[in-house]
Amino acid sequence: MLAALQADFGRWLQSECPDAATRLGGGPGLDVYLNNYRSQLIGALEGSFPQLQRWLGETAFLAAAAQHIEIAPPCTWTLDAYGADFPDTVAALYPDDPECAELARIDWALAAAFTTPDIAPVSVDAIGAVEWETARFLFVPSLAMLPVTTNAAALWQSLVGGTVPPDAQRLPAACSILLWRDGFNPSFRTTEQAEATAILQLEAGMPFGALCTALAVEHGEAASAAIAGGWLGAWLRDGLVAALHWPSCESVTHR
Repeated sequence: MLAALQADFGRWLQSECPDAATRLGGGPGLDVYLNNYRSQLIGALEGSFPQLQRWLGETAFLAAAAQHIEIAPPCTWTLDAYGADFPDTVAALYPDDPECAELARIDWALAAAFTTPDIAPVSVDAIGAVEWETARFLFVPSLAMLPVTTNAAALWQSLVGGTVPPDAQRLPAACSILLWRDGFNPSFRTTEQAEATAILQLEAGMPFGALCTALAVEHGEAASAAIAGGWLGAWLRDGLVAALHWPSCESVTHR
C-alpha cells in the first residue's frame, strides 16, 4: 500500500495524472504539493544557471525551466544534481541561438567544479627534474572542457560582472573553453581546439614527448617547441597540472 501510494504521488507530481489524483483522494491539497514541487525544482535551476537566467530574462527562463520540469523529472537523491541535462533542453528550445545552451553549460560546469576534490597543482619550482620525453600528465579533477561555437565566454563574463554584454556572435572556428577551480574561484578561458585535443591526448596517457613529436610532424621543430612550451607554461600558470609521472623516477606532485 505504501509503495502504491508513493507511486501515485510521484505520478501526480510529475505529470498531474488524474487517475493518480483520484486514488489519492483529490482535493486542493494536491495542488499545494504540486506547486511546492515545481517551485523547488525551479529554484534549483535558478541557483545553478544564474547567468543564463540573466541572459534569457526572467520570463523566458521560467518558461524553459517549466518545460524542463515537464520532460525531465528528478532522478537522483539530491537537487544539486538536478539540471545536468538542462542545457540540452535549452538547446532544443533555442536552436538558432546556440549561445544560450553554451551559457548554460558554462554555468553548470563551473558549479560542478566546486564538488571536485581539492588537489594542489604542481608548482613551476618542482619541475626541474622532469624527464619530459616520457612524462605523463595528471590534470586537476576540476578541469573540464566545453566545445563552443559562440562568444559565450565573453557573454558570461559580462553578465557576472554586471556590464552590458556584447551581441552574441559565432566564432570564426570551433573552440573549447577550459574550466577549472582555483581555490574557491571559478576560472575559465577560451582556447583553440588544438590545445583542447592535446589535453585530451595527455589525459588518455600520451607521453609529453609523443605529443611534441606529433606537433613537429605537423608544424616543424621550431614551431612545435614554441607551441608545446606555450601550452605547458599556461597549464602550470593556471594550476591545471596535478602531477607528472615518468618511468625512471619518482613523480612530481605539488610542493
